[in-house]
Amino acid sequence: MTKRITGELFKKMIINAAAAIENNKQEINELNVFPVPDGDTGTNMSLTLGAAEKAISEMTPGTLGHAAETTAGALLRGARGNSGVILSLLFRGFSRRIKDADSADAAAFTAALAAGVDSAYKAVMKPAEGTILTVSRLASAAAVSAAAERESDIEVVLERAIEVGHVALADTVNLNPVLKKAGVIDAGGKGYLYILDGMLKALQGVTLTKEITEAPTGEKADFSQYTAEDITFTYCTEFMAERKNKKDTNRLRDFLDVRGDSVVVVDDDEVIKVHVHTNEPGIVLTEALTYGQLISIKIENMREQHSETVDASAVASSQNSSTRTQPEEMKEFGAVVVCAGSGIEEVFRNLGADRLITGGQTMNPSTEDILERIIETPSDVVFVLPNNKNIIMAAEQCVPLTEKRVVVIPTRSIPQGVSAMLAIDGASGIDSMASQMTEAAGRVRTALVTLAARDSVFDDMEIKEGEYIALLDDTLAANASDIDAVIDEVAEKLNAFSPEFITIFTGKDVSENDAESVAERISQVFSGADTSVIHGGQPVYHYIISAE
Repeated sequence: MTKRITGELFKKMIINAAAAIENNKQEINELNVFPVPDGDTGTNMSLTLGAAEKAISEMTPGTLGHAAETTAGALLRGARGNSGVILSLLFRGFSRRIKDADSADAAAFTAALAAGVDSAYKAVMKPAEGTILTVSRLASAAAVSAAAERESDIEVVLERAIEVGHVALADTVNLNPVLKKAGVIDAGGKGYLYILDGMLKALQGVTLTKEITEAPTGEKADFSQYTAEDITFTYCTEFMAERKNKKDTNRLRDFLDVRGDSVVVVDDDEVIKVHVHTNEPGIVLTEALTYGQLISIKIENMREQHSETVDASAVASSQNSSTRTQPEEMKEFGAVVVCAGSGIEEVFRNLGADRLITGGQTMNPSTEDILERIIETPSDVVFVLPNNKNIIMAAEQCVPLTEKRVVVIPTRSIPQGVSAMLAIDGASGIDSMASQMTEAAGRVRTALVTLAARDSVFDDMEIKEGEYIALLDDTLAANASDIDAVIDEVAEKLNAFSPEFITIFTGKDVSENDAESVAERISQVFSGADTSVIHGGQPVYHYIISAE
């Protein structure tokens, strides 16, 4: 029986949890509702928790509060993808609740679990149910209830949380319409229960070891895409304010909620960080000033906002391998870009990118990876282009972690990133350039052509494994066994936007003859547009087609 959790015991729980999620990440990855790779929840959660495991393994925790604080800090910096960011928020709230505790009994431990859930929910103004948030909320509530019933054995409390968590997980397929259509449970929730189970086994004296598993097959789940928000607001407004005035931030949340969408408010004793889509950025900033002096502001004019964009890259996140022996001259601003493929990397270098991070949604760079590149960039202002929706949250976590001004341009595809870089004029102010970059990205339509990974249903269309498919932004544009038929249909749909420029990025396995054939077919449709072909060398996608 375990009556109290100490810092040393919590260390064992985190190490066990990291092993549990690592050993089961492939199962989580395969809870995929899309026919193409679109994030890797199991891998992202494993890498995120692995950062905490590394940090806590290298320390001798004096208190539970110390161990929890170390864990939360490492998770924040190591967070990968939306699932990793939410996981870091769960532990952040947990840590704050017990920051001064030498140890914790069942009541204190379960209260901290609940505080973690509150922290995650507060960071996402309109959380989607049927996700890790639902599972963690119901599981922690069961733990709190068990402790309140005078259950002092923390093992029993955790067992109750896991039991209720599995019931909640089974119900996610009913709570979320996209999950229901695919007939799968939520991947993030599944991962969370593996984490709790690993922690429980540590309490029971069982030490888990990491097993050698097969590499991910490419089927992935990204639960964040299931948020069915109908975003109709023009301005993506972000700011950070000093918390000089101790006004209740819940009032700010309520104020923003009636004036916008996609509201996220994160606060501590010193600052408030806000993200909101609104049609009234001036009114929002005026209200923000009542809480304290504004530290940073970013307002972006969005032509189009969509819930999810399927994007490329099946390569491991790695450092930019170029070596620099001479100090670099400081610039007014710099740019850090996430991309994959030798040809695409060369394009961004030629456009002035200072640092490149090789990565994509199947292996999202962590907050720490992005932060390192930001720090290396020889400027006090750094634009960050994630070029993938599942990397945006990790990039935004860098904003308060450095004295530099970090401006995240929410690019969701490689073509959007290219257009954003082309929009930099070097003469406007930083805020103006950020708006220009975002506006330029919003004018781009992106089509992705690849092979379906498995039989599936997408946009009410049946997809067969091995078929060629094309996605236009976040919708299925075509699917067929004949790639020429897919290309023709994509071209017709892109033509509806009357583009002036067409760029075709060819994948690493596409031959020169095939590329020329595709370019010719597309040129026949876009007779009045300038069409160019670039060997991008990207993995996963045979063709990335940009129309602007």
